[in-house]
Amino acid sequence: MQATNPAAMTRKILSARRLVLLASVAGLGVAVLLGGPSAQTGFPFASTASAQVSAEHAARPTGFADIVEHVKPAVIGVRVKSEVVSQREPMQFNDNDFPPGSSLEQFLRRFGLPNMPNMPRGRQFSTAQGSGFFISADGYAVTNNHVVEHGKSIEIETDDGKTYSAKVIGTDPKTDLALLKIDGNDFPYVKFADKPPRIGDWVIAVGNPFGLGGTVTAGIVSARGRDIGANPYDDFIQIDAPVNRGNSGGPTFDVDGNVIGVNTAIFSPNGGSIGIGFAIPSETVKTVVAQLRDHGSVTRGWIGVQIQPVTAEVADSLGLKKAEGALVAEAQADSPAAKAGIASGDVITSVNGEAVKDARDLAKKIGAIAPGATAKLSVLHKGSEKTVSVTLGDYPKDQQARGENDTSSGSPEGRLGLTLAPAGSVAGSGGKGVVVTSVDADGPAAERGLKTGDVILEVAGKAVSTPAEVRAALNEARSGGKHTVLLRVKSGDATKFVAVPVGRA
Repeated sequence: MQATNPAAMTRKILSARRLVLLASVAGLGVAVLLGGPSAQTGFPFASTASAQVSAEHAARPTGFADIVEHVKPAVIGVRVKSEVVSQREPMQFNDNDFPPGSSLEQFLRRFGLPNMPNMPRGRQFSTAQGSGFFISADGYAVTNNHVVEHGKSIEIETDDGKTYSAKVIGTDPKTDLALLKIDGNDFPYVKFADKPPRIGDWVIAVGNPFGLGGTVTAGIVSARGRDIGANPYDDFIQIDAPVNRGNSGGPTFDVDGNVIGVNTAIFSPNGGSIGIGFAIPSETVKTVVAQLRDHGSVTRGWIGVQIQPVTAEVADSLGLKKAEGALVAEAQADSPAAKAGIASGDVITSVNGEAVKDARDLAKKIGAIAPGATAKLSVLHKGSEKTVSVTLGDYPKDQQARGENDTSSGSPEGRLGLTLAPAGSVAGSGGKGVVVTSVDADGPAAERGLKTGDVILEVAGKAVSTPAEVRAALNEARSGGKHTVLLRVKSGDATKFVAVPVGRA
């Protein structure tokens, strides 16, 4: 985004520390690509590989002019006027500081000094610019939600320089997409790709960087499935085609002129392109846009669980062969999951027969199912596999992707670096579990994120209410040959599982 008010539109540019990238050149690999004799390279397939590379090179476009000529008319600039409320206090002056009619008084009045008579104060307007593209001849266009979310009025400028007023049909902050509508019936438009791109495929980004309009850059897909922490449904395509402020909402095309993604963010230490950009995949865009066009909003399935990844330590403590699936930290009361019998400590391994890779994958799979539909979940419950049917609810609008002390170093909790007390004996800790009253900053518990005020609800699946019960459960796990054990912990408003070592002396 580019804005006349620098503070107005900084969202979505991901500030980060400068990275140092180290590259190495493998001379042997170069020899193979150059097609050196097999005897010299030592690889019998060298000539074949060289022939394949030559054939692929011959099939590549020598330029992108024909593709750009076809798609560029469908790309638009999006200009958004937003109101900015000034937080600064007006300057105060005495009546005799600037005598009426004096040259200084006339100068200050002309240039709008705050607190001068007849001068508006507190309300300012800024104009920001982004990108978008037409998806139909009748004027439907796609852009980013963050481009238009604070807009009082929206204008689009087409490639031929014409300007139109646009209205917002709907937005989806969770995927950062918005659908606009412009009156008209003969706009050039582009189509979405039918299949996702592969890593290494050529891509072309067209947009409105820095308000320049109609700028074209090219590069390749450098990664897929990126999670940048923007929302629970992150699944970005990473591209190295330069995109900058103002490219937000613009399309990225494949060499057939189909949209493979919508540019939404960049990774940058300075606000400009360093060759790491992120685009929302076309399969996500198609699904969201269809709902925005039909209903003006997006509904997603919801089962009502707090989930977390299955780490190697968690897998070991649960006896899992692979660190896959989504661990249920808590099933919310009266949620679809709770009604279906899903409980904390369960691991959801598949949805409707499709394997769940991790917690984020579960969120995407459930979110893609319509509320009211029934999903079959494979669940690992206390070491046994079972299948449960869950009728999905509608994702809540306000839901966010959200004493007896023993300090002896000889005790299990002491070796973890924890001091504990019954939750009922510490004000504000609730009546269940054992509260952490102090944490050794150098201990194993601190390494795993436990902090003062956390409440341990369960140890190895057993509810605990005293430090003695925590100690007994840890000793039992260690006696049983366990290297790690799961603690179910309430931290603030969230509940999570934490795997801690029990074999450490």
